[in-house]
Amino acid sequence: KKSLEQELKALKSAITDHESTIHSLHQDLARAQTEIALEKELRSKAEEKENDERSERIALSAQIVAVTQDHAQSEAKLREAMEIMERDLCQKHREATEEAQEVASELESALDKITVLESQHKSLREALSEQTTVVLATKEEEIGRLKGEVKVLTERLKCEEDKLHSVGLTSEARVNELEDLIRQGEHERRKMHNIIQELRGNVRVFARIRPFLPGEKSTDSITPLGETSLRLSKPNNPEREYKFSFDRVFAPNEGQDAVFGEVSEFVQSALDGYNVCLFSYGQTGSGKTYTMQGTGSGQMGLIPRSIEQIGQYKSTLEADGWNYSIHVTFLEIYNESIRDLLRESDEVFVKHEIKIGDDGNRTVTNLTVKQLDPNDKNAVSSVLQLAARRRSVASTDMNAVSSRSHSVFTLNLTAKHEERNQIIRGKINLV
Repeated sequence: KKSLEQELKALKSAITDHESTIHSLHQDLARAQTEIALEKELRSKAEEKENDERSERIALSAQIVAVTQDHAQSEAKLREAMEIMERDLCQKHREATEEAQEVASELESALDKITVLESQHKSLREALSEQTTVVLATKEEEIGRLKGEVKVLTERLKCEEDKLHSVGLTSEARVNELEDLIRQGEHERRKMHNIIQELRGNVRVFARIRPFLPGEKSTDSITPLGETSLRLSKPNNPEREYKFSFDRVFAPNEGQDAVFGEVSEFVQSALDGYNVCLFSYGQTGSGKTYTMQGTGSGQMGLIPRSIEQIGQYKSTLEADGWNYSIHVTFLEIYNESIRDLLRESDEVFVKHEIKIGDDGNRTVTNLTVKQLDPNDKNAVSSVLQLAARRRSVASTDMNAVSSRSHSVFTLNLTAKHEERNQIIRGKINLV
């Protein structure tokens, strides 16, 4: 019995040691799992950054090819123009030589005239010397008279200073009047800007031709004919052509800045209190996401450039006493269902519906609304990267990572001026 108790006691001690070992192993396992999760997150961010850099390199490579082709055409035209210019220069050189001979003859006759004029100049100097003495006496008399006038003007100036002191009391009222004029001018500017946009067309259609990417077969099926038209032709039947006209056509060598230069007026309309929609439409792989979001800082798309323009205008308004706020939402429509791209969780649980309010405005329920400072580049980049990670993508024949949904990025702009009791609200939908 005593032996069994000793054996039982030894077993209990062994069990206690094993439990301590198991507890230690659990702690090691938890630390290992934490390190693995951290490594996965770092690897995901590294892959995401690598994909962005790869996309930017591909886009820049395609644009460089387009610019090179355009440069070759321009070089041929320039060479032809230089030949024509060289012929013109030879002709002008001959004419200039003949003209120089005529000028040399005229110069010789001019030298003879100079000799005659020099003799006349000498006699005039002698006459002038005699008249100088008389003029000096006259000037001294005039100086005395001017001193008397200066004394009178000094007294008048003192009187005017007294008057200005009294006028200064009314300057503050004049400043207020001028500030009212400035506000009226800003109101008139917004009104005229909107009229100009209506005259140019509230609905405008632009066409952008994407450059061929490395590895793609280059064809001449789409050719820009200028800034407002392009030509389409079938590769198997190039003689059959179709011409189309647009409000603006962007050639393959034109970058993101050229596109935004055309639509920045609409962003200004939203800042002035109007509702604006910029809609990018095209087949899979045509560059819609690239045009709207871009890559990096040098190839920014319409969304980050619009936010940048809003930030500049926000600083101007705040210097004039306005309080400016921006709230953003980002959603996608995938398989006829709405998904929130700014949600905190990776999982999709919340149901979203389109509601029409009493005022006629349409809203989407349960969307994540984020307040955004357009001048905080890190915050802007964080929002766009979060939405990019949430989007539904898949591989296609045209694009290895193609967006498989329609996305809508909405900026709600609100400007308030407490002293003037004014509120300006605008909205931009970038689809």
